[in-house]
Amino acid sequence: MDCCWCWDKQSGYDLFPGEKPHPFSLPSPLPHWPQGNGFATGRIRLGEIEVVQISQFEKIWSCKPLFGKSKSKSVTFYQPVDVPEGFSVLGHYCQLDDKQLSGYVLAARDLGSSGDNCVQDSGSDLPALEKPLSYTLVWTMDGGCNGSGYVWLPNAPDGYKPVGFLVTLEPDEPDLEDVRCVRSDLTETTEACDMIFSTKSILSKTQFQVWTTRPCKRGMLCRGVSVGTFFCATNFTSGDDLNIACLKNLDSSLHSMPTLNQVHALIKQYGPTVYFHPDEAYLPSSVPWFFENGSLLYKDGKDIGIAIEPTGSNLPAGGKNDRKFWLDLPDGDKMKNYVKCGNIDSAELYVHVKPASGGTFTDIVMWVFCPFNGPATLKIGLMSYEMNRIGEHVSDWEHYTLRVSNFSGELWSVYFSEHSGGEWVAARDLEFIDGNKPIVYSSRNGHASFPHPGCYLQGSSVLGIGLRNDCAASKYAVDSSTRYRIIAAEYLGEGVVVEPPWLQFMREWGPTIEYDSASEVDKIIILLPFFVRFSVESLFELFPTELYGEEGPTGPKEKDNWLGDER
Repeated sequence: MDCCWCWDKQSGYDLFPGEKPHPFSLPSPLPHWPQGNGFATGRIRLGEIEVVQISQFEKIWSCKPLFGKSKSKSVTFYQPVDVPEGFSVLGHYCQLDDKQLSGYVLAARDLGSSGDNCVQDSGSDLPALEKPLSYTLVWTMDGGCNGSGYVWLPNAPDGYKPVGFLVTLEPDEPDLEDVRCVRSDLTETTEACDMIFSTKSILSKTQFQVWTTRPCKRGMLCRGVSVGTFFCATNFTSGDDLNIACLKNLDSSLHSMPTLNQVHALIKQYGPTVYFHPDEAYLPSSVPWFFENGSLLYKDGKDIGIAIEPTGSNLPAGGKNDRKFWLDLPDGDKMKNYVKCGNIDSAELYVHVKPASGGTFTDIVMWVFCPFNGPATLKIGLMSYEMNRIGEHVSDWEHYTLRVSNFSGELWSVYFSEHSGGEWVAARDLEFIDGNKPIVYSSRNGHASFPHPGCYLQGSSVLGIGLRNDCAASKYAVDSSTRYRIIAAEYLGEGVVVEPPWLQFMREWGPTIEYDSASEVDKIIILLPFFVRFSVESLFELFPTELYGEEGPTGPKEKDNWLGDER
């Protein structure tokens, strides 16, 4: 199998204004997707407007902070090019210069003015898109050899909102034809997400910042659509209201979501290979294997467990986690130890497919089940200590999420769940194997997912103290492009995907066992050199509370990300 990590150091900072950068592309060309609905047709209807995703750009201007010379802090502002006839720009794009260009912005056209007979009547006589009345200069900076730049906010007419900013090299206001504002009822509120640039003015001492944006309300049932534009302001405080909006999908059909055949094609194209650590003792298995090998259902007040049907059909379904039922390993030490180790030959990924960003993206959430989560390893400086029980619990549900553009079917990013947190990683920063399939590394004992091999510290990276997450390739691997099962895709309608009975078990997949974890940590602290000793209480503050005691996790459908977004 061929493995590669796509990387390109070309940046906007090296380009001249007006020059087109080479954007990131996946290792292999996209296939011809199966036909059906509006998936991967290039355009998506949001009700009264239709949008296209523009990922071809032309450099406008680059700048870096006034203090500091690091190129990793410099950014470039771009304008979209090759916009289809009849579509209007909604705003410009900004990105750090130490990453290969890989973003997008949406361009839009008014379906009402185009005579499209599929437009839903909103009851408004106003056009969906309108020119701004004027512009407000938000910020300017002398970029030295790169020239001066000017950032402008469109001033929208009454009943409209801007959804992006424009950048120019000249102090004159941009032309009113350069951008369109969107009627207010076709927008949703947006929020600042990740800060990508910050600099302070020497004269005014004001702090100017540039942020990525995202809809305030996100998840499977939300209709906010990210435009891909940036937000900027002086002296901005996180949590303040933004003076731009995002779009709103008012087309309830979600016509751009993939059909079931298209979902299978997407998984075949992008399904990651999951590598488990070469020293992993607690490998994954299928859920039926876990049940068939003696796992038991317990009820509060009863000491005898009940055997579970292979499909989980005799598990209590629905409701919420009232802690009245839980699962546990088989009776007997021999069978307990056998099931703890899992069975990688039976393992499969459990897939939940759902809309994201108002149906302009598809999230393919792939769940990994392991019968047991092993003990943690504590790292203090150069020393590591294997814990006896801290971190252990019966059953472990971890996942990663593929986010795919419904405009083209292109893989855009992957979310790696890491215990109680996680991170989105852009496709440009992934490792790939066999074409366009990303690699996922599962950490030893804890099964958190990461994009690259290495040791990831959970705790204080500054102090060098925390729990180790060791990741490496090995012979223990699961190819999710072939070993998967789709367990839910609600948007396809009732009966298209039949959910397995075990998915309806909302209680804990392992028992709750309390023990004196402080004594275990205290034994390690005593062994440390005096200058790195901590109190038990201080050390505990560095780690998540779920490590202190054994508590089985709830199943996928009880997780916040089942209906919501990843973060």
